[in-house]
Amino acid sequence: MQTATSAERQVPAVLAGPVLRKTLCGRLCFWLAVRAPASVRLELFPPDAPVQTHELAADTDELTCLKAGDNLYYLMIDLHLETELPKETLVGYRLSLKLSDDPCAGWQDHEAWASDLCYPGWTTPFLRVPDKVSSLMHGSCRKPHSQCADGLVAADRLVAEVLTSPDAGRPANTLPELLVLSGDQVYVDDVAGPMLQAIMCLAEILGLPDEVFEGPEQGLPRSGNQLRDTGGCLYHRDRLLPKTDRKGTVFDVLFAGTAKPVFTSAHARNHLITLGEMLSMYLLVWSPAAWQTLPGFTAPESLAEEDRAMYSREQDSLRAFVSGLSSVRRLLAHVPTAMIFDDHDVTDDWNLSLAWEEAAYAHPLSRRVIGNALIAYAINQGWGNRPAQIRADLANLLQDALAQPGSSAHEDAIDKILAYEKWDFVWPTTPPLIALDTRTRRWRSERNAHDPSGLLDWEAATDLQTNLKGQEAVLLVSAAPIFGVKLIEVLQKFFTLIGKPLMVDAEYWMAHPGTASAILNIFQHRDTPGHFVILSGDVHYSFVYDVELRNGHSARHRTAQAGPKIWQICSSGIKNKWPDRLIAALDRGNRLAFSPRSPLNWLTKRRGMRIVPRKPKGTPGGRRILNASGIGVVELDDQGAPTNILQIAASGKSYVFERREAEARLG
Repeated sequence: MQTATSAERQVPAVLAGPVLRKTLCGRLCFWLAVRAPASVRLELFPPDAPVQTHELAADTDELTCLKAGDNLYYLMIDLHLETELPKETLVGYRLSLKLSDDPCAGWQDHEAWASDLCYPGWTTPFLRVPDKVSSLMHGSCRKPHSQCADGLVAADRLVAEVLTSPDAGRPANTLPELLVLSGDQVYVDDVAGPMLQAIMCLAEILGLPDEVFEGPEQGLPRSGNQLRDTGGCLYHRDRLLPKTDRKGTVFDVLFAGTAKPVFTSAHARNHLITLGEMLSMYLLVWSPAAWQTLPGFTAPESLAEEDRAMYSREQDSLRAFVSGLSSVRRLLAHVPTAMIFDDHDVTDDWNLSLAWEEAAYAHPLSRRVIGNALIAYAINQGWGNRPAQIRADLANLLQDALAQPGSSAHEDAIDKILAYEKWDFVWPTTPPLIALDTRTRRWRSERNAHDPSGLLDWEAATDLQTNLKGQEAVLLVSAAPIFGVKLIEVLQKFFTLIGKPLMVDAEYWMAHPGTASAILNIFQHRDTPGHFVILSGDVHYSFVYDVELRNGHSARHRTAQAGPKIWQICSSGIKNKWPDRLIAALDRGNRLAFSPRSPLNWLTKRRGMRIVPRKPKGTPGGRRILNASGIGVVELDDQGAPTNILQIAASGKSYVFERREAEARLG
């Protein structure tokens, strides 16, 4: 494997970012990854108002600085403004850094470290504080080496087109106010061979501390550095991952013999293991800067012919992916972005069942891998959702883990972060954005440890009801669709009944009776919102359902002879999709078996509701499922109801989910 040290290659001042996160009139949050500790100066340029200048020193409530390596520091800005910014207005900003390793350079802004950060016609980046959310983008599932094009590049293109369109009117009225990423922002468990080489090389260049493994098994080296120096076990890491000899578990139905893999991903041959690898992955998927430090990579001579062919295909896909990262960095610097995890951010089938949890958390290596992924998530994604909360609860733990990976402090941090229950969040937009944690607050099956767990436990459902109380409308983020494609759910249930839930990712809301009852009761509660816009991903295809409850409406809604208006909107994936023929067959089968008028609906939990799918205009035949990577766009009226729902395909084509009979009845 080719490597390079930091002395041989200049590390950029800014490795990733700025990423604009929680954004309010009186509060701005930014995330950056830089090569050295830095002071920060943020200048704000509201129209027709004085310039605001804020200088921030590290280790204060306004600027958290975490050291991850000799050349990697995280700057987390949580700035409270004395003079609030105007709503519905494009406000330019200049973020300048004074790096401690180059004090003579003075203040350096984006022109020095990201000269392509601005949109045409702008000399600085800008942000916008929305009054009411009238337009948002959303999506999930962004796998770098998928052969699809990147939907985040399409999202950046959309913003650029709105800014330059002569028919767009005032840009502040037409730009999407939010970007909602509903899971699988990274694929820790499914990594291309060239990407794994880049990750290991970058960790060395940045001087990330070596991570020690106690009691190595199955040939696992004693540390991350030894793993890297031996070639990183390219395409063979599944042999290093832990196995369990536990008999009679869910793993027995999938694998012969008594030794069963703990991690069930079908693509775990390059599964990331160390904390340094997890951190490096984020830098390489959000910014072009880190790639500039890396040499070119070639397939090792030792690779088998089949793996060599895969390496070549992955290398072609990654070249296209990297070419779009400047656009991705620009997008994330301008649009406030909310993020919540799904399984691939940690590992496939994460917490799918009690049996999975018992196997995974009982083994020290699998526990370490899961903990490392959650630590990386907390730093790169979780913090920006709840900045003050995460800083207060986890900042010291995270720094201890970063300082000495493999130490007792690292293990203590993993213990606490695995028990943490504040990953869900609410942003006070209008309508409010409520993101659910459907991965760590699960309702374990009391009947059979092998059955899929419910996606939300009773306490989390109660918290959700509290957040919904008194709201007229809500944007509800659920990684998995609450109302999914019924034929696929039936197949998932079948495989669960025969003891093979892991073969079909049997994770859907209606799989667990308690969770299904809880979420349906929430929709029928007397104080439930009148409009639910449910934003989901996970499934690698896109669809839109209009949902109408048939009975059991709340007292408030009975007076109007109607229940709450529910739109299930799924956009997946940003860079991933199914085989076209397979999804076409499933789409046709679902339309035949579970059309709105089908009597089979009465044999399911849909007997108390009417679900009408929308057709994406431009798809062949009567298809209701769209199989195209891209980004979803939802436009809302003043009451929080969708007026336009579409998928902007990465290829450039737009698919509008047309209003049909259900829209007339529900709207």
